[in-house]
Amino acid sequence: MNHEPHQSDERVSTGLAGLDEVLDHLRIGDNVVWRVSDLDDYRRFVLPFVNAAARSGRRIIYLRFGEHAPVIDAQHPSVQTIRIDALGGFESFTSRVWHLIEQHGPGAFYVCDSLSELLNAWATDAMVGNFFRVVCPLLFELDTVAWFALHPERHSRMTLDRIRETTQVLIDVHRHQQDVQIHPIKAWRRQSPTMFLPHREQDGHFQPITDSTDATRLQASLEQELLHRQPLLDYWDRLFQDASRAIATGDRAATERLQEQVLQVLISRDPQILALARRYLSLADLLSIRSRLVGSGYIGGKATGMLIARNILIAEQPELWQEHLEPHDSSYLGTDAYYAFLVHNGLWPAIMRQRSASGYLSEAPALREGILAGSFPAEIRCELERLLDHYGQYPILVRSSSLQEDGFGNAFAGKYDSVFLVNQGSPEQRLAAFEDAIRQVYASSMSEDALVYRQQRDLDQREEPMALLIQRVNGRFHNRYYLPDAAGVGVSRNTFTWDSHMDPKAGMVRLVMGLGTRAVDRIEGDHACVMALDHPGRQPFRNQDESYRFSQHLVDVLDLADGSLATRPLSQLLESTSDLPMTQLAEVDRSASERARQIGLAGPVWRLTFQPLVHKTAFIDRLASLLHTLEQGYEHPVDVEFTLHLDRHGEPAFNLVQCRPLATIGDTGPVTVPEGLQTRQLLFRTEGHFMGGNINLSIARVIRVDASVYADLSTSERHEVARLIGLQVRTENARTLLIGPGRWGTSSPDLGVPVRFSDIAGVSALVEVSEKSGEMVPDLSYGSHFFQDLVETGTAYAALFPDSSHCQYYPDHLPEPDPVDSDASAVEQAVRVYHLGNQPLQLSADVASQQLACYFPARRATE
Repeated sequence: MNHEPHQSDERVSTGLAGLDEVLDHLRIGDNVVWRVSDLDDYRRFVLPFVNAAARSGRRIIYLRFGEHAPVIDAQHPSVQTIRIDALGGFESFTSRVWHLIEQHGPGAFYVCDSLSELLNAWATDAMVGNFFRVVCPLLFELDTVAWFALHPERHSRMTLDRIRETTQVLIDVHRHQQDVQIHPIKAWRRQSPTMFLPHREQDGHFQPITDSTDATRLQASLEQELLHRQPLLDYWDRLFQDASRAIATGDRAATERLQEQVLQVLISRDPQILALARRYLSLADLLSIRSRLVGSGYIGGKATGMLIARNILIAEQPELWQEHLEPHDSSYLGTDAYYAFLVHNGLWPAIMRQRSASGYLSEAPALREGILAGSFPAEIRCELERLLDHYGQYPILVRSSSLQEDGFGNAFAGKYDSVFLVNQGSPEQRLAAFEDAIRQVYASSMSEDALVYRQQRDLDQREEPMALLIQRVNGRFHNRYYLPDAAGVGVSRNTFTWDSHMDPKAGMVRLVMGLGTRAVDRIEGDHACVMALDHPGRQPFRNQDESYRFSQHLVDVLDLADGSLATRPLSQLLESTSDLPMTQLAEVDRSASERARQIGLAGPVWRLTFQPLVHKTAFIDRLASLLHTLEQGYEHPVDVEFTLHLDRHGEPAFNLVQCRPLATIGDTGPVTVPEGLQTRQLLFRTEGHFMGGNINLSIARVIRVDASVYADLSTSERHEVARLIGLQVRTENARTLLIGPGRWGTSSPDLGVPVRFSDIAGVSALVEVSEKSGEMVPDLSYGSHFFQDLVETGTAYAALFPDSSHCQYYPDHLPEPDPVDSDASAVEQAVRVYHLGNQPLQLSADVASQQLACYFPARRATE
């Protein structure tokens, strides 16, 4: 045991007087493990124990989960048999057993099927040991007695050692023809001069073998038997051994059968993902994945999506992508390693509290802290060291890849952490940083945003173990900095077209120089380059000055000297390195360069417009082809993340790092924005700059942030505004339009309202307004994690630029807001709530004409 809890001195009979004498009886709290070669040798000891427990009035529960014949007759009058399905996985099975034990409470006695049966259900031996390490302490604490069996030749030495360490009583049963011997290996807090000797059964008595010569002969005969018995591997190792053999022998039938079996334990349980994997992941591919896997279990959704997407491209367009798709160098930390980490650190009781309805959110912070303070099992730590040896001192990225992540309908975009590691320093320093990164990603599964996201989608009771995708960061060393040439997010459906000539099916890209973090997140104080792939030169800006203003000025890099992910001004990077690919990604701003020259600054001044990449290379054609091919393969629109590696001619090769089904807001059918809407009827109208396809919504409530009041608030007061909006959104279920200055969900209150997405997830439409008060400008962040949240929740989005000739905005056309107290704070005055009663607003959008209007249908114009 890892601890010294109190154990009752109350004695319990095994049902056999001779065995009681050998063991000095059982004690309340004992877990008894019988290691047998034949399950009949377990059964013959179970029945006397059950009958003795029944005579003493004990509640006896038989946990039936094996495929073998029952250990106890189902008709036994004193035994309650509970059948538990182990095929649902480690977490669901262990949670079910945990709750059953809690439900039956103190004093119950348990008999369990052979633990070795769990191998067939879970594939991996390590999880059998982890299950026992979870339930044994709980049974002990509740003053139970529980019996288990296992076949030792089917388990690894590590698992046998962990079970031995955890249990209170461990007994080996040996049979040589009709000669049966028991050999107590462990009896916690009991001992005698002969207790741990082999004992031969004779007429109900167990005589210790006290003669060393007899003991030696017995041991020799047992070892001779074992020589003729084929040692069994666990299901996991045996499965991959069989797969290697099937490929080597060219056995097609076996290959197809084993491919299906491996998919079920390595890739996914989701039918749609499995259908894709059957087509695009061969058995040889699965063996390659296994060779890069630390631990066992699933590789998770993010890793699966990346691998399937790469194989789709190679299979469907080999002539293009064998040359222009860079090889990946990824490793995986399996889901079983996550469970092993939790069990190793004694966190399973906390997991059970957090999984309850009352503890779902309240228990998460303590569990998160427990994860961050945890250590790794020795066998996992050794493998992590090996991984670092493989990557050398190249930077690596530790990414979440949970079981449900990046699936159809649930992307979990941005909900779990990814951690960049510069991977510099001594081996000990690099390992410590690596372990910290893994803990951080594990702990992010307990973040409030992730938990609320799961809850909103009725996923909170589904198993969600965290696997990890570990990738070499694609890029180059530039003196003290490391970064890729460019990175981006591509989507195969552009439902944010801002021009009526654009085809939504052509797709869209959000492109940045440097690390892709600035492509997937809303960039504070900066802008990614957004291009429709059918009209990449048609930007949503009025002039060149505006195009430069709303371009990328900051670059995310890995700073090798500081050992961190850093954001640096482009001008600063250009001062420290001369080999950035500016001529392929940027244009010279001639007027700004001249002004710089006049004041003595070195030039030229570069603007990251990416126009050379668009006009001088095959980038757009290749990306369009990539997205189209993947959409056909998935039979669904897709969302990809990629980095670019430019050759000396500027031609791009793609490194595909992520692919998932794109969440799309469904079309409502044809929508016509009424002609002849008069100014008095309008709240706003815009051409382009909206998202959600054809929109037809009736709005019953408007929550608006008054920009003139908001602009005068302090930073802390602006955070209070965000909190108040969250409360207002949750007060009622009325269909709500939320409208405010700048960017919703920003982390910088100077740029908008810093709400969390979980606070506003219930709204029907979200509107961002470019306001003259401050620099609060919408960010057309289609393709970002924020966008993914909007489309998954079915939230329509619009960006309003009132200074543009294509936009009209009349906030004063709203009725009187709900009254606030005369002594209301500035925060309360900034948030205006309008209940529209019998005069609801209508929000209508037509994708084809790129028209969106929010208006009062019944209001008569009185110009």
